[in-house]
Amino acid sequence: MSDVPSIVVDKLVKRFGTFIAVNQVSFQIRAGEIFGLLGPNGSGKSTIIRMLCGLLSPSSGSATVVEFDVARQAEEVRRHIGYMSQKFSLYNDLTAIENLQFFGGLYGVKGRALDERIAWAIKMSGLAGSEQLLTGELSGGWKQRLALGCAVLHRPQVLFLDEPTAGVDPLSRRQFWELIHQMSREGVTILVTTHYMDEAEYCNRLALINQGLVVEMGTPTEIKQTAIRGDLLLIECSPLGGGLAAIKQAPGVLEASVFGAALHVVISPGRQPVTELPAFLAAHDVRVGRIEPISPSLEDAFVSLTGSRALSSEPSR
Repeated sequence: MSDVPSIVVDKLVKRFGTFIAVNQVSFQIRAGEIFGLLGPNGSGKSTIIRMLCGLLSPSSGSATVVEFDVARQAEEVRRHIGYMSQKFSLYNDLTAIENLQFFGGLYGVKGRALDERIAWAIKMSGLAGSEQLLTGELSGGWKQRLALGCAVLHRPQVLFLDEPTAGVDPLSRRQFWELIHQMSREGVTILVTTHYMDEAEYCNRLALINQGLVVEMGTPTEIKQTAIRGDLLLIECSPLGGGLAAIKQAPGVLEASVFGAALHVVISPGRQPVTELPAFLAAHDVRVGRIEPISPSLEDAFVSLTGSRALSSEPSR
């Protein structure tokens, strides 16, 4: 991984009328780095990617991709990037190999170079022997890898992935991320948007995005360690809603929220909640089934930073 930035974003803003979709966003991404934008739907992640691809003009601020200005040199930017969205941008009425031939032509890849890249994409996507199948008949995982092959036929320096694993089964998702890490090792810079916490863990660095703002940036480990201001507990109790209301009044409790069928509670460092909190909750007619310290997740960090639980632990199927 190089220390030279492939992408530089400085105070980027995008307005749609009076609505500010992206608000003073700044970050840099090194060559060969996998950088994730993690946030809920509607947080501005896709708008950032579209500006960096030269598809939307920034309202203010600046950004460069491989030293080309996204506002003034959008055509040059598009020649040096690959782009893949959750809709895959494939033509379902064409065969797999016809899609590859079509996108190769769009990118200006010709002759022997195109044949070599198509052979690579077919091998990478696991479609060997099935190249003549209509794309509409392929599984979600195959479509995903085929779309990735189409996006990188021209060997781009930078790859933008906008929610690329939506609706794809867990095995296909793992295989997809193995391909992404392989491309990173070969020097491709990758910017990926997601609202799945488990995927965010695969990134070298992350920016947490909420309502168009960057609320935290760093490695997944750094974010989990710094965003939580105290010790984190898991508490299973009944009733859950009554437990949440009561625990927020307990001495030493800094934050509390519902996670699934339990509470995640942040307490002041150094307190002894395992013995104190059950009695406190019992006095509020709340029965405690289990209480134990846990390590914070990225979702815990996001909740602590924004007060909103809007990320996904597992993709929908």
